[in-house]
Amino acid sequence: MTKLMLGLPKGSLEQSTVAMFAKAGYKIEISSRSYYPSIDDPEIECMLIRAQEMSRYVEEGILDCGLTGYDWIQENGSDVYEAAELVYGKVGRNPLRWVLAVPENSGIDNVKQLEGKRISTEAVGMTKRYLAKNGVNASVEFSWGATEVKPPRLADAIVEITETGSSLRANHLKIIDTLCISTTRFIANKQAMQDPEKKRKIENIALLLKAVLAAEGKVGLMLNVRKEDLDNVVSKLPALAHPTISQLTNNEWYAIDTIVSEHVVRELIPELTRLGASGIVEYPLNKIVE
Repeated sequence: MTKLMLGLPKGSLEQSTVAMFAKAGYKIEISSRSYYPSIDDPEIECMLIRAQEMSRYVEEGILDCGLTGYDWIQENGSDVYEAAELVYGKVGRNPLRWVLAVPENSGIDNVKQLEGKRISTEAVGMTKRYLAKNGVNASVEFSWGATEVKPPRLADAIVEITETGSSLRANHLKIIDTLCISTTRFIANKQAMQDPEKKRKIENIALLLKAVLAAEGKVGLMLNVRKEDLDNVVSKLPALAHPTISQLTNNEWYAIDTIVSEHVVRELIPELTRLGASGIVEYPLNKIVE
């Protein structure tokens, strides 16, 4: 039996990744003493790797596949196969941004004003390419963490990743440009994709993970409605809904099954009731395969 070596991101994405895999049908258990999580699939072996390093190990074939950010693929210059884009994060579901930020009172408003200055960042390669593109000569230093506290004493500017910008504002920094917009990618080694068994497994995982994210924020609704009320009830369903309508054994009644955004349900159910719907059932969704 061929084993698929799967890299899971250690750190901020760790718990959200495990939760996503659980909804996809894979039970992953992580021990605090081991970098090799267990998974309830005998065809898969897992390893915890920092997202910053993931693409290098996938490219080299040490891992067959793994999850990492688009930013780190670019930073490492890795040549890998992208099996799926997965928009999820530690807090929300918004793409992350690598931004250039400076102290609010610095008087710096654009990258050209950083000529001869010092920039602190974890994404050294990305920052150097950005400066070269803009024709700016500046010193770029690797930051081991707490990058937001470096300006103004330890650096004139930083290039840092942000989801909401709240941490930057809390440290009195302002964003003056965006270098990269990043989402999580499920990547694979190109040689692994030539192996039929590994390719099948990788494509299966990609399909299921995308289905989990497609189902987020949505619920299913089942309801019954009289024939004379059918058109009015269907007209009130959100535009994104494509209901399944079937006639019950009683020819005067129909059953409707549909998917709607969860945030509209509290207003929608009372309205459907007023229009004559009954037997309304709301149910959670784990996956939607589109």
